[in-house]
Amino acid sequence: MASLPATMALVYDRPALRIPRPDISLPPAPGDWLRAPLWANRGLFGQVVLAAALINVFALATSIFSMTVYNKIVPAGATDSMTALLIGIVLVLAFDFALRGLRGYFVDVAGQNIDQQLGRRIFDQLMTMKLADRQGSNGAFAGLLREFETLREFFASATITALVDVPFILLFLGVIFWVAPPLALVPLFAIPVVIGIAWASQPLLGRLAQAGLAESLNKQGIIIEAIAGLETIKTSRAGPLLAARWHLAVLHHAALSLRQRLISAVAVNTAATAQNLVYVLTVAIGVSLIADRQLTMGALIAASMLAGRCVTPLGQIAALLTRLSQTLSSYRALDKVMTTPGEGSPTLRRPRLDGGIAFRNVTFRYPGSSARALDDVSFDIAPGERVAIIGRVGSGKSTIARLILGLYEASDGAVMVGDADVRQLHPDDLRANIGAVLQDVVLLSGSIRDNIALGDPAIDDAEVLRASRLSGAHDFIGRMAAGYDRQLADRGEGLSGGQRQTIAIARALTLRRPIMIFDEPTSAMDTASEDALIERLETELIGRTLVLVTHRQSMLRLATRVIMIDAGRIVADGAPAAVLKSLTTV
Repeated sequence: MASLPATMALVYDRPALRIPRPDISLPPAPGDWLRAPLWANRGLFGQVVLAAALINVFALATSIFSMTVYNKIVPAGATDSMTALLIGIVLVLAFDFALRGLRGYFVDVAGQNIDQQLGRRIFDQLMTMKLADRQGSNGAFAGLLREFETLREFFASATITALVDVPFILLFLGVIFWVAPPLALVPLFAIPVVIGIAWASQPLLGRLAQAGLAESLNKQGIIIEAIAGLETIKTSRAGPLLAARWHLAVLHHAALSLRQRLISAVAVNTAATAQNLVYVLTVAIGVSLIADRQLTMGALIAASMLAGRCVTPLGQIAALLTRLSQTLSSYRALDKVMTTPGEGSPTLRRPRLDGGIAFRNVTFRYPGSSARALDDVSFDIAPGERVAIIGRVGSGKSTIARLILGLYEASDGAVMVGDADVRQLHPDDLRANIGAVLQDVVLLSGSIRDNIALGDPAIDDAEVLRASRLSGAHDFIGRMAAGYDRQLADRGEGLSGGQRQTIAIARALTLRRPIMIFDEPTSAMDTASEDALIERLETELIGRTLVLVTHRQSMLRLATRVIMIDAGRIVADGAPAAVLKSLTTV
């Protein structure tokens, strides 16, 4: 490293990036993934409930204060008593202010904890879910996973305080009945009307929320597709097609959102109107009672204040019920994802596998397809054997690579790696023993070094350099100003296709794994770069198993055996020269 230019030097003294592996386990029972973080924060929620309860109790103080002033202090002119009452009510209001601040703090802390825990659980589920279970476009799926924010906001905002306020409606009604019994009937009749209207709107809001979520995910899918394929869209003039889809999705989503808001407004506005109407009727009835000498002025003022406190939580409940439909739609959609069985997690670990691979009567169909990508395929690859798989486009070559990597499971038959069925191997153990370069090279945002080492502490800078030299990536990285610290955008934009492939090959060559899977690894390379890579790999791959999917005849120099696939079946298997000769005679 001392001989390298400064711009190419790697940083040795920085700590290794340790990435926690996702917890691969059985899927939770329906709702467990949400109940667990809520239950874990029960202490904070308990403090929120206590603070809300005290705030409601303190709310009685202002009503009692008003009644005492008008009934006792004003008629008697007792200014000294007024001072004492004023000091007492100021202390109560100070405690009320402090409790409201604490209640907001506890709600925010609980929301932060739930956000972190739900976010981690959802990402772990994403990392361990089977590819066959992922449906929809990337954008729509990403939008679906983001729906956990709706759940978090519902359970960690005003929901708890609104629910705590509801039982205190009975307390306020009891106090009204104590100070002015006839006036208690006014809020008592308003409560079922407000709740009934809000509840009656739920079925329609539920259907609209479900349709709105589908349209929202559709919008998300279109915009992500447009961003990811902007270069292709521009060059192929596909903009009008996507624009039409986008405008239609926006139109549908806006129409559904408008209907939701209009129906939600009925319940919320009913609660607001009921609150004002209760106050007006309380005052009107109270005046007539005062005229009949059945009620004092102080009792009327206290009752009118408490009547407002009775109806205020109803407005919160009405708003809560309008959000309930959207929250339930988000919950049901996420619950399907979170309860989907992930990749298996066998208790028997196999840190090191030999290079043997075997297919035993394997048949495979991709999800949603009735056609067989592989049809009763059987073959054996001995440890250290280098096998090229060739065939026409769509014949099933890449499918073989995906099944070996455990990305999909065979519909019938068994795929064996290291004398064990891949379904019985821990995914980490399987993929730690395989260096893979897939047909579609994807680089992550971050430095080139991070894209090669992928945060594995076992891959030090010397190993990064060794693998980069083997793949040929070191040649162009050395000419960059930032060298291995060059920051890449999403998917490695800014690099050529061949450069991205060399980085992906370097990533696969680290740690000298016993099995290598290359799927069209040089499709974007020029002939000179490919020849140089083949020459280096001929030595590097000695004693290691190689499965090479390729259309390039030059790459067959790395293989000692060729398997030809056609329409999902093996049609030829043997030495490269013999298989190629059979093709020329057909």
